[in-house]
Amino acid sequence: MKSVFTIIVCISMFIGCKQTPSKMKVDTTVAGPVKVELKNEKGQYQLYVNKEPFYIKGAGLEFGNIPSVAKHNGNSFRTWRTDNGKQTGKEVLDEAQKYGLLVTMGIEVARERHGFDYDDEAVVKAQKERIKQEVLALKDHPALLIWAIGNELNLRATNPKVWDAVNDISKMIHEIDPNHLTTTTLAGISQQEVNDIEERCSDIDLLSVQLYGKIEELPQMLKAYKFKGPYMVTEWGATGHWEVPKTAWGTPIEDNSTVKAADYLKRYETIIKADSAQCVGSYVFLWGQKQERTPTWYGMFLEDGSETESVDAMHYAWNGKWPENRTPQVQSFTINSKTAYENVVLSPNKASVAILNCVDFENDPLTYRWEILPESTDLQDGGDFEKRPIAIEIKVLSENGGELKFNAPDEKGNYRLFGYATDGFGHAATANIPFKVN
Repeated sequence: MKSVFTIIVCISMFIGCKQTPSKMKVDTTVAGPVKVELKNEKGQYQLYVNKEPFYIKGAGLEFGNIPSVAKHNGNSFRTWRTDNGKQTGKEVLDEAQKYGLLVTMGIEVARERHGFDYDDEAVVKAQKERIKQEVLALKDHPALLIWAIGNELNLRATNPKVWDAVNDISKMIHEIDPNHLTTTTLAGISQQEVNDIEERCSDIDLLSVQLYGKIEELPQMLKAYKFKGPYMVTEWGATGHWEVPKTAWGTPIEDNSTVKAADYLKRYETIIKADSAQCVGSYVFLWGQKQERTPTWYGMFLEDGSETESVDAMHYAWNGKWPENRTPQVQSFTINSKTAYENVVLSPNKASVAILNCVDFENDPLTYRWEILPESTDLQDGGDFEKRPIAIEIKVLSENGGELKFNAPDEKGNYRLFGYATDGFGHAATANIPFKVN
């Protein structure tokens, strides 16, 4: 079996000869809004910003590192709401403008799965008026690109009137803001959702889809559902926790950072970039860090701000070359010679050995760190906020580089051992193994 290291090197060699779209910079220093247009040119959709072609090389971030998107040659990022609680929409747009980036600005739209009733005309009307004020406040900012009306409104939804509401919001936006496009984002995509959007939500300018492991089936799905319009992929990245193998006790197994990076690069090159007819760009998820099942599953950065190898992958995708200093790669990770796929079961307070084998392209000396977390029990839906499990003290017997000898926790239960390898240049490899204490 080929190592993950071999796989990602082979992928990079395979795609190295392909033309990567050059960065299409927009002058955001001028006052007033940019003019955004979408044209169908001989069967191919093309975005234009101030009459210049623009292909979205973007990242999804809420509280992430905006300057680093520009540093790695991205040209846009998306948000999920106009005010994230830490920065106002204007502050976000101002920072984007400072670094020459354009923003697909999210608009918070209530979800049926959170109890919102789209049969209640009064609350629907109030929501539309609230959104109108948000649009009026930001519509003339030079860093604004597209309005994203709601996020995954189809998830666990049964009332198609949500699309009537989205359509009314889009019409209102187009009336007061003639310079920018509108979209709405779907969790996945199905024939019913394509039909509902086409019948009830025709005012939006383009569709946005959000897929993880399933993105590799997107071309076949678009063909099967006869969707011919323009679209963006506004969330994509690591294989989802609902899509991976599980342990015998039902715990999802997270890919290590090197497997994830290989998936990011493959999915970008073979699915997103490959569709030059309908896809006008994408926003990779997540240019930052969050707790969702684990603290490392979806974030391309660690909690301390370290870049994982998925950032390297997007640097290559956006530039056609690797960054000058590469992130360490994971070659293997075991507990008592077992991988995560071999159902690691430990006895309370008994000695075990974990080995995290990593390599660094520049042979930078690596520093290892370890953490044991109880398996998360605060399991939410659709990316909603989850509490991070509290780490337990590791009973270390000895440490030697990537080898840790430790005693298993005293309490019976489900845990994960996390291993991290950092290179001293702001980069980190990471992997974790679920284990059970009987």
